[in-house]
Amino acid sequence: MNSFIILSCIAAYFLLLFLISFVTGKNDSNDTFFLGNRNSPWYVIAYGMIGTTLSGITFISVPGWVASSQFSYLQMVFGFFVGYVIVSRILLPGYYRLELTSIYTYLRDRFGYSSYKTGSAFFLLSRTIGASFRLFLIATVLQYAVFESWNVPFYVTVIITIALIWLYTYRSGMKTIIWTDTLQTTFMLSTVVIIGYTIMQKMDLNFVSLFNLIDDSKYSRVFFFDDWTDKKYFFKQFFSGMFMAIVMTGLDQDQMQKNLSCRNLKDAQKNMMVFSTILIFVDLIFLALGALLYIYSDSLSSIMIPVDADMLFPEIALNSGLPPYVGILFIIGIIAAAYSSADSALTSLTTSFCVDILEFEKQDPKKQIKTRKYVHLLMSFILLCVILLFNVINDQSVIKSLFTVAGYTYGPLLGMFSFGLFTKYNIKDKFVPLIAIISPIICYVLNLYIPFGFELLIINGIITFIGLDILRKEDYKW
Repeated sequence: MNSFIILSCIAAYFLLLFLISFVTGKNDSNDTFFLGNRNSPWYVIAYGMIGTTLSGITFISVPGWVASSQFSYLQMVFGFFVGYVIVSRILLPGYYRLELTSIYTYLRDRFGYSSYKTGSAFFLLSRTIGASFRLFLIATVLQYAVFESWNVPFYVTVIITIALIWLYTYRSGMKTIIWTDTLQTTFMLSTVVIIGYTIMQKMDLNFVSLFNLIDDSKYSRVFFFDDWTDKKYFFKQFFSGMFMAIVMTGLDQDQMQKNLSCRNLKDAQKNMMVFSTILIFVDLIFLALGALLYIYSDSLSSIMIPVDADMLFPEIALNSGLPPYVGILFIIGIIAAAYSSADSALTSLTTSFCVDILEFEKQDPKKQIKTRKYVHLLMSFILLCVILLFNVINDQSVIKSLFTVAGYTYGPLLGMFSFGLFTKYNIKDKFVPLIAIISPIICYVLNLYIPFGFELLIINGIITFIGLDILRKEDYKW
């Protein structure tokens, strides 16, 4: 595939992002950067959050899961929906009542300074590793598809990848991201639909025959109730999905920052309900694409199904003899998916570091803007360093393990917020960091001997909750 054509399409795509940035970036105040002046249309946020939630990892991984897990992922998606309802009805009212910029400020007011710093530090660690992993994947794809043929070093590719995000977010942050996410969601979904339709034409299928073909295939089973030890068992996946939605949306500064930019609580709740409903159908599209990819590859002896299921979609899009535009669309789609989550991650990391770590709201307003810009640049540099570290490690299993370990750090956040919301006890605040460190370590060791699925997040939260209960002050209630 002609790398110059690919690069030209990518350049045109980013010109659109920069145009949006130019239009929305005329005001660089902190209120604009952090919360979009609390004036963002809820329906725009709901649509854009689809792209943020479905990162580049989801873009290539969900279709690849179909062979091993069929459509069982929908069980988790149904759990997501319930989790989003809980976030909408329990967490959002509290955040709006307290008029928070960073949601971890709640921990300071509820428990104390150590809890506050622990919560924000765990978010910074999780988001830094998670965003770096996603950007590492996209930089690797760009290196393979474009820059390698020009002998451009990988570190230059990474610098370009990070610099592009910084350029269109450094002035107006969340105000810009709200609108660029709508563009990126559109590109991501459009590429999936067009690629799927192209394969359907190649196989002489219409939508009715496609539905029947998938329904009759071995890939279409959704519900699993027969074996409770199976990772696909309904209640395991449903409750894991529910708690993942609560933690990775309701307790995550990245996702909540968008909700807090709505005009009021009612709009934020509308956003969550519409977004969570749309997400079910979008995930169904990705699963249907996965089934179609496997059926298509089975029908052609020339296509070898990769050992790594994540590579099925890239392999068929780039190397299966489909029209050249399919490969270009795939590259654009994965860039849109990766950048829609990475740009908001960079903004939320900047927000949390400024508000929670530096506590810069105590500074003069003009100095706050300078500090924010320096921190935004610093966070970009940290992401760059972590991505290059991943490249030095050069071991996918190790990198994925780091990504998994970063996911463990959401467990203590689940335990801390749950204890704050569902009990009235105060705690010995200075010992909270110790509990928050011990809990994921225990979970990691447990997982070495008793392999868990996504339910490990729940166990992590329970261990943290128990630890906080041990630390409670019997003579003092909040």
